[in-house]
Amino acid sequence: MKRTTLSLLLLAASMWTAQTVQAENWPGWRGPRGDGTSTSQAVPISWDATTGKNLLWKTPLSTEGHSSPIIHGNRAYVVGCVKSKQQRTLVSLDAHTGKVAWERVVFAAPLESKHKLNSYASGTPVTDGKTIYVSFLETGKRKIPAPNVGNKRLITPGRMVVAAYSSAGKKLWMVRPGDFVSAHGFCSSPVIYEDLLIVNGDHDGKSYMLALDRKTGKTVWKTDRKYGIRSYVTPLIRKIDGRTQMVVSGSQHITSLDPRTGKRHWIIEGPTEQFVASMVYDGNLFFMACGYPTYHVMGINPRGNGDVTKSHITWHSRGAKCYVPSPVVIDKYLLVADDRGTGNCFNAKTGDRLWQGRLGRHFSGSLVTARGLAFFIADDGITKAVKPGPKLQVVAENKLGEFTYASPAIAHDRFYIRGEKHLFCFGTETAAGK
Repeated sequence: MKRTTLSLLLLAASMWTAQTVQAENWPGWRGPRGDGTSTSQAVPISWDATTGKNLLWKTPLSTEGHSSPIIHGNRAYVVGCVKSKQQRTLVSLDAHTGKVAWERVVFAAPLESKHKLNSYASGTPVTDGKTIYVSFLETGKRKIPAPNVGNKRLITPGRMVVAAYSSAGKKLWMVRPGDFVSAHGFCSSPVIYEDLLIVNGDHDGKSYMLALDRKTGKTVWKTDRKYGIRSYVTPLIRKIDGRTQMVVSGSQHITSLDPRTGKRHWIIEGPTEQFVASMVYDGNLFFMACGYPTYHVMGINPRGNGDVTKSHITWHSRGAKCYVPSPVVIDKYLLVADDRGTGNCFNAKTGDRLWQGRLGRHFSGSLVTARGLAFFIADDGITKAVKPGPKLQVVAENKLGEFTYASPAIAHDRFYIRGEKHLFCFGTETAAGK
């Protein structure tokens, strides 16, 4: 009897674990852990939107943008811009069918100055399942000389807008917590930490990092950045040896802050001026890939205090020209996408590069990983599934049929990709609940 009871308990526990893994949401930038990883063991490895292979649905999008979709429960959310009306919007869809549930206009304002590879809706929203938080840039008609550029021109300064909506589409609050100016435009993806919403305000002015009260939008803390240089990195939060660290590269340095207070743990100067790719962590080292005007990949020991520029960089490579796409860590391998279309695989412990190979024409979207594979998504919509190891091994090549500049999302054993014109959902019949 005892053996039977124990067996039933173990079976129930394994079933609960399997359901939990299958039910993993993708609630914000780069997923539930902020590092592009998914625990799904059933998400499809191969698909083809042009033939319908593993395509569950695709929904036309009435807005433009490069932000990633987020998924929580049976809802998917995307932000966008209706250029003809100068509207910034939030759209809610049924994650199982792709049917639009509601669309809200966050605000309408003149379109800001930006880089040709940026969009007017690039910041990925974040949700706890009850509230959805979004961020945009609001500008007026005023123009100023662009700071920190080689070619002199006039651009539009503005203010960061952060807003909160209920899952039913009700606006709960909207605030403008800081100025923002950049010739390359805006992109800041909010991060949820406890009762705070953390937003990066690195720009070509008085840069800052800030935390808002999630219930009210009021500023809880606001920390000045050492330099005022545009960067577009989303912070990554980890608890290491009892100390909670929020690490972020950008504005000519890499730093670790206490997410509760904004106070600094440690700083590394450089190694370049501008950053876009978010950092990742393997349980031992943080990994940073950047940037502009010089390119670097680093392994960083996070167990320091103060200025650790000369003491805590474990390894440093200059071979991969990665600026925009964020990397992933799979077991003992660090995989990095070079904007120019090549992939790189490093030994995460030593920094030795194991291989470099052509995988696409150009990369804007960040890497994601599931089932032990890294997915490299190129701007032309072709995604290659790569098995990490000492040699380059492509196990699948998948067509979207349209261009994409957004990073993918993986939730509930489905692969979500935002194209230029559609939101796609790929999965098997099991994932579709058929």
